[in-house]
Amino acid sequence: MPNTNTAKRGLRKAEKRRLENRSKRSMLRTLIKRVRTLAADGNQDEAKKAFILVQKRLDQASAKNLVHANTASRLKSRLNALLKKTFAAKAA
Repeated sequence: MPNTNTAKRGLRKAEKRRLENRSKRSMLRTLIKRVRTLAADGNQDEAKKAFILVQKRLDQASAKNLVHANTASRLKSRLNALLKKTFAAKAA
């Protein structure tokens, strides 16, 4: 446990940040799962709309160091590849 007042304040701030970051990370995961399920269901229009939203949120999270920039880039790339693969197969 912290001994000084500033250490106690730091602990309170860290806890508040941890909970906020946890919530934002959970929201990101939910959005990513939504894109994957929409692609699996074959709902092309909704999947593309959801993918655009995920791209935006991943970029924002990356800018605030919530996720690493390379992680955000990798997730966007993999989701885009999934959408292309899923809907190219159905178009052909």
